[in-house]
Amino acid sequence: MAAYPEHYNWIRTKFGRVMEVHQQLGRELIEAGPIDEKTGHLIQLAAAAATRSEGAVHSHAKRALEAGASPDEIYHTLVLLISTIGFPTAAAALSWASDLVEESQPAEA
Repeated sequence: MAAYPEHYNWIRTKFGRVMEVHQQLGRELIEAGPIDEKTGHLIQLAAAAATRSEGAVHSHAKRALEAGASPDEIYHTLVLLISTIGFPTAAAALSWASDLVEESQPAEA
């Protein structure tokens, strides 16, 4: 099982069946069309940034990395939003994503 934030685990414990269905919906949505999983998570990352959801930015940055996105693709996805959602919102999302990206990188020797 993937490592989830403590709050998410609490929700899963409290509302197990709802979260199972929610996760199944996420899988079905990715499989419903021609967009590959990595691109789907980059799109969801952009939406998370636009709605200013730090937790969702963390979640979709992590999922995009797991689906093969590079750190540069994560950052570029968010930089592309500057003219749409504004610099402060995009900068916040970049900060949130960097939390995940930097911790996922191997330590340099």
